[in-house]
Amino acid sequence: MAKLKELEEYREQIDQCVKCGACRAHCPVFGAERREGRVARGKVAMCQSLIEGKLDLEGKVLEDLSQCLLCGSCEAQCPNKVPTDEIVAAARRRIAEERGLSSFGKGVAAVLGRPKLMNFLAKSGGALSPLFFEKLPENSGLRLRFPAPYLEAGRTLPPLTAKPFRERVPERIEGAPGKPTVLFFTGCGINYMYPAVGEAFLKALQFLGATIIIPKDQACCGLPAVSAGAAATVEGLAEQNLAVFSRYRYDYIVTACASCYGGLGKIYPEMGAEFAPLSTQVKDIFVLLIELGLAEKLAALPKAEKRTRVTWHDPCHLRTRGITKEPRLILKNLPQIDFVEMQNAGICCGLGGTYSVYHYDTSKKIGAKKAGYIAASGAELVATDCPGCIMQLQDGVNHAQGPARVVHLLELLVAALPEGEGKLTTG
Repeated sequence: MAKLKELEEYREQIDQCVKCGACRAHCPVFGAERREGRVARGKVAMCQSLIEGKLDLEGKVLEDLSQCLLCGSCEAQCPNKVPTDEIVAAARRRIAEERGLSSFGKGVAAVLGRPKLMNFLAKSGGALSPLFFEKLPENSGLRLRFPAPYLEAGRTLPPLTAKPFRERVPERIEGAPGKPTVLFFTGCGINYMYPAVGEAFLKALQFLGATIIIPKDQACCGLPAVSAGAAATVEGLAEQNLAVFSRYRYDYIVTACASCYGGLGKIYPEMGAEFAPLSTQVKDIFVLLIELGLAEKLAALPKAEKRTRVTWHDPCHLRTRGITKEPRLILKNLPQIDFVEMQNAGICCGLGGTYSVYHYDTSKKIGAKKAGYIAASGAELVATDCPGCIMQLQDGVNHAQGPARVVHLLELLVAALPEGEGKLTTG
């Protein structure tokens, strides 16, 4: 049975924090707020006091523990590699257990754990979007007309699709003999908001001859519930997905969403021995494409005379697991692209799961910094590998009144493939 770790199980890692403050320079929330309770060492100290019974779950403690993106930037720079994101997530589960989930957390848990309800809400939202949103003529997305529950007016959101991606495609698409079989874990963002990314995923792997399995009844990876502290929901979703995976024979489970990659490849394997194989079975799409030789195929294509200036944003769940070279290698070999590196490409965009709902003002400050780096790069397009980052980055660019558009790298990739290579099977 899936089981997330309790806060007490992190005692040894908590003791490794020497309060040196190296995390201060790398925490996006501290950079925006400049308050000690926002930085990793402050949160670790709070968690230590909670374990020792010296602190109660109230007031400032609850506020400071909610002020974390779970981006892992602090651990990456920590000399002792203290996993503050995991510790804070465990503390939030403790809070939810003792005080109950917030009203928004309850909503997240209810919707994520009921795929039929999520389908209904997504389709309804797609049908009603003209009422609640206005189209942005210069940028992708929609601008919220007026405050909705937990969302502020003026926020840019992607349109919801009236027909989710998994309903558009067959469950199995046969490939060439001797090529790998891939189970595509679509995630919620691609399924409900960015179906074009799912279509691009199919075309890229069909170009390389892979067989693709798209289970209809796969569930959310659970990352929003991790952020909200909804332990039972995360554990239940993990068990649902493992049961789905067990019905198929495949070489890899592949994601085109950094958050899903982090959930399936890092969080799930720590929930029990039955999940351990996922740590090697789960691959990010760009890692797999490089392994299958796509970079060389792209390099052989003739360069386009007119090329688009594109920069790259590193999603946290890829950056913290060392996946930074592969997407850049794809970008540098795209014939219609001039790739330019932006400053601080690896800084969190400010989404942080449910963080940007609870703390949108701070999230906007973090997004504004990122929008400044995008503007300085001179890029027309920002490519990334996470639907959540696409949404957050576009919101930041729009608030800064910048011209850049944010896209998934797969969309740029398939635009470069020779005509007729690979078939889209969506309808």
